[in-house]
Amino acid sequence: MFSAALPVPRSLPVSSPASQGVDASAISAFLDCVESAPDMELHGLMILRRGHLVAAGWWWPYSRDRLHLLYSLSKSFTSTAAGLAAADSLLSMDAPVIGYFPELAADIRDDRVLAMKVRHIAAMASGHLSDTWDQVTAADDLTEPVRNFLAIPPDRDPGSVFAYNQSATYTLGAIVQRITGQGLVSYLRRRVLDPIGAGPVSWTRDKTGRELGFSGLHATTDTVARLGQLYLQRGHWNGMQILPAAWVAEATSPQVSTRSAGPPDVPDWLQGYGFQFWRSRHGYRADGAYGQFGLVLPEHDAVVAITGQTTAPQALLDLVWSTLLPAFRLSAWHPTADDVALRRRLAGAKLPVPADSPLSRDAAVWRTGATFRPAGGTCAQQPSLRSVTISFAHALPGECHVRLEDGEETLDLTVGGEDWAVSEGTPCSPPTACAGRWSDPDTVRVEVIFLETPHRLTVTCELPTRTFEAGWTTAPLHQGPLATLRAPGSAHTAPGAG
Repeated sequence: MFSAALPVPRSLPVSSPASQGVDASAISAFLDCVESAPDMELHGLMILRRGHLVAAGWWWPYSRDRLHLLYSLSKSFTSTAAGLAAADSLLSMDAPVIGYFPELAADIRDDRVLAMKVRHIAAMASGHLSDTWDQVTAADDLTEPVRNFLAIPPDRDPGSVFAYNQSATYTLGAIVQRITGQGLVSYLRRRVLDPIGAGPVSWTRDKTGRELGFSGLHATTDTVARLGQLYLQRGHWNGMQILPAAWVAEATSPQVSTRSAGPPDVPDWLQGYGFQFWRSRHGYRADGAYGQFGLVLPEHDAVVAITGQTTAPQALLDLVWSTLLPAFRLSAWHPTADDVALRRRLAGAKLPVPADSPLSRDAAVWRTGATFRPAGGTCAQQPSLRSVTISFAHALPGECHVRLEDGEETLDLTVGGEDWAVSEGTPCSPPTACAGRWSDPDTVRVEVIFLETPHRLTVTCELPTRTFEAGWTTAPLHQGPLATLRAPGSAHTAPGAG
């Protein structure tokens, strides 16, 4: 059994970029490219070289200790839990999946399902040609998603073809939770998260009470970086072997080809797939929707952790390869002025507030409040959003109050004019940051960032018609009321993908 003694100190060793052979000006060039791109937004960035943290920044109103929804980057944590279970001889990668659910055996007759091994679902090679999660969740019986998955006959022999399949990862996570008698977070906490100094994490559960496994993990950028460093060090951390080195090598090696899985314009998705890790043109990565990345670069002895929001993840990776990789080729070994400039830049990083004119309470209607209904009767991108009320009553200069009636919940927000107004939320309201502007004398535009997710909602209110329109920069994949856009402090359900 692989076990850890005492948790190591939380702080990572910190060095200047140049002292670890990293060119700070190349990092700055990467930031220039990302911040000028209309479809990319950084929320957190950490760069480790030779085990030292050489650059770190968070773009206000996001912050260092804020949990962030990782979407499918969650899968790499599920893989890690599976690796622990294998090291404990609780799990065999070559065992049939059905063997872990003997109560379902009488219902399974398909030879391909019976031949499906744990390694097949860990490598997204169940034999299905497409994701089955919609079929699983559309079934009449939702009490056991694993049953619904195993009831779908694979199109090919298991192990012969790759298809990104949420149900496969869900089933892997379900096996780990069953054989350990613990949730994934609980199992990982003592064995991995505490030993590597990771902070709090939170994982969305489904109606069975299981943590999703394939998505729904909320963690800090720091935790992503530490997991990447653990894998870079072949499972070794601070004198302890946290994960078997053989598991790390197998999990991050190509287990199945992905060449036929996508178009040629996404080359980093065509390099092969391990056990819940993607191979990349450089190294390998943990990967989540909208630009959540844990990039492990063994050839550079480096890790890059990114949390953010983008609709162009391949373009973001392209920038990493073209502008950030050259940073690891510096020959100088002493701090430079570029190091100082980068540190100051990252310390002051922030997301820009909306443009246009600052909010004003001049019009009498705003002092008592104005309520807006969805244009066309329904808000297409957030159907549960029923009304928006804007009022300047009792607000500080340059701010206003906004009330969102969403489903059965009411979100009361303070909207800043000159900067983001941050709210830590309530039991019924998620943490948010809000800013607003006049687009014209009759139109108010409010930006609402849901701080424990990558997502931002723009609400535009038209005074003459008393209607509003709302749209997501990136639409949440775990669809539901706005109140669920937070790290779960207690279980809430989400069908989700990503």
